[in-house]
Amino acid sequence: MSQPLPTAHSFGRVAVLMGGWSAERAVSLESGRCVLDALQAAGVDAQAVDPTPGDLLTLKARGFDRVFNILHGTPGEDGILQAACALQALPVTGSGLQASANALDKGATKALWRQAGLPVARDVLLREPDSASVDAIVEQLGLPVFVKPAWQGSSVGVARAVDAETLRQAITAAAQHPGPVLVEEAITGGEYTVGVVGETWLPPIRIEASGGFYDYEAKYVSDDTRYLIPCGLDAEAETSMQVLAARAYAVLGCSGWGRVDLMVDAEGQSRLLEVNTTPGMTTHSLVPKAAAALGWSMQTLVLRILATTLEGSA
Repeated sequence: MSQPLPTAHSFGRVAVLMGGWSAERAVSLESGRCVLDALQAAGVDAQAVDPTPGDLLTLKARGFDRVFNILHGTPGEDGILQAACALQALPVTGSGLQASANALDKGATKALWRQAGLPVARDVLLREPDSASVDAIVEQLGLPVFVKPAWQGSSVGVARAVDAETLRQAITAAAQHPGPVLVEEAITGGEYTVGVVGETWLPPIRIEASGGFYDYEAKYVSDDTRYLIPCGLDAEAETSMQVLAARAYAVLGCSGWGRVDLMVDAEGQSRLLEVNTTPGMTTHSLVPKAAAALGWSMQTLVLRILATTLEGSA
């Protein structure tokens, strides 16, 4: 049974950090507006902060008691904000410094999961993408493959390559973003996501993009993407997926709230893709959809997320 929600005044003055300077700024602003509106409607003293780098160490001095982090990418998901808040003894939603850094770096994420014996897709991590051998990648992984900037979220820079030439182009484009480039085998099967708030694992969602590829357009723009809740799995398979998601989340050291993305291959085997430690909170976003399936309003959802910053919260 869920614990009762704290009163709005128990949170004090809350900074809702949104926007920032990453490639995911536009999505963060949209998520932030949704979070801010819901918090204020619930009676919380919440204020929007679109930070510059210099603002991160002044939040406590500006009178804030805690932070609702909805900055996608850097500095909200790579450990920078978490370190700044720790230096100010300022509670912040979501995972801590090390877990955030682990989860944003797709190469580190998959290395930790492999070490723990968890199922992942085969991949090649390109630390020097300019000198990558496309032929060697194709020989190792086959085609098609997905190419991803290893340090980005929200599907920024992600492309599907179907031949050597499109693979070469996708690597070049992904290399324009900071960090390594991840080339990952394409898994034929269903795409799922499992969200978590505190200790509550939300119902899995099956995602069906009209174009067959859940890219930036399908996530944030298209109204044709289908989100299936219930997800179509039987009860045993659904529970098994939640258990795997929880293990993957714990291996990275994540906490507070987040979302684990998976694929189920043609043999019915779940394969982990990534963990998002600050998921989107837009009208198209997955965590609000899963929470609604439990009967949570947007106000309830943001209050439960914010409640994880209170000492002794579950």
